[in-house]
Amino acid sequence: MSKAVFPNKWLPYLLVAPQVAITLVFFYWPASQALYQSVLHEDPFGLKSKFVGLANFQSVLSDPAYLNAIKVTAIFSISTAALSMSLALLLATAAEKVVRGRGLYRTMLIWPYAVAPAVAGLLWMFMFNPVMGTFAYMLRRNGFDWNPLLDGDHAMLLVVVAAAWKQISYNFLFFVAALQSIPKSLIEAAAIDGAGSTKRFWTIVFPLIAPTTFFLLVVNTVYAFFDTFGIIDSVTGGGPARATETLVYKVYVDGFVNLNLGSSAAQSVILMAIVIALTAFQFRYVEKRVHYA
Repeated sequence: MSKAVFPNKWLPYLLVAPQVAITLVFFYWPASQALYQSVLHEDPFGLKSKFVGLANFQSVLSDPAYLNAIKVTAIFSISTAALSMSLALLLATAAEKVVRGRGLYRTMLIWPYAVAPAVAGLLWMFMFNPVMGTFAYMLRRNGFDWNPLLDGDHAMLLVVVAAAWKQISYNFLFFVAALQSIPKSLIEAAAIDGAGSTKRFWTIVFPLIAPTTFFLLVVNTVYAFFDTFGIIDSVTGGGPARATETLVYKVYVDGFVNLNLGSSAAQSVILMAIVIALTAFQFRYVEKRVHYA
């Protein structure tokens, strides 16, 4: 086993310095500021502050609006992760069966990942806008009273579909790579033994791509918690009646709209703790069902 030898002992530190600096500036520094501000009560302009201990956390956890945001976030994150991963896996398996134009097929499926979250949200909002949306008109014409501006369930369905559509391309890339790493001889041997396509998938293919599936489960959970702010803000703005107000969106509303800085910082700390705990739970229990070849 070869060992890398650097001509200068400071060179390895210089190579990792940019990444360390970015992590310190954009993660650890904001996280430390959130922890600091979460125990303070500040005026809207940040001119005066008062130490209040855990009062901000007590106020947040006893707020019905925050408890509703937890429920909305759970529904939204589970639905988005399940929909985006299942559709990506379906498209990836279909891509493996395409003989002609396979490269074009894959490229077309990858393109949506380049769309910004806010732009993706606006695209779906325009298509399903109850006033001018083409698909909204088709739904109403077929007897479905579609109105995400007034109906909370419709709004939740719209942001879930928009967020899942944005993430399908990312999941598709990893599923395609995982499927290509499976030895064709295993699938051919199962086919010779008489196993149908469905049985081959669940007994051979899916267990072999389980590590990739677990990785995407963690990534999609974090995505649903943090990276969907632009979609929710552009599509529903957290409404109607807070039906789509997730935890990260409530942090924004309380901190930047209502200027309740202490409460917003406390919510940021709680959100960070929830994501860390959920990720730890996934690694502790879900990973037990993952078999690494």
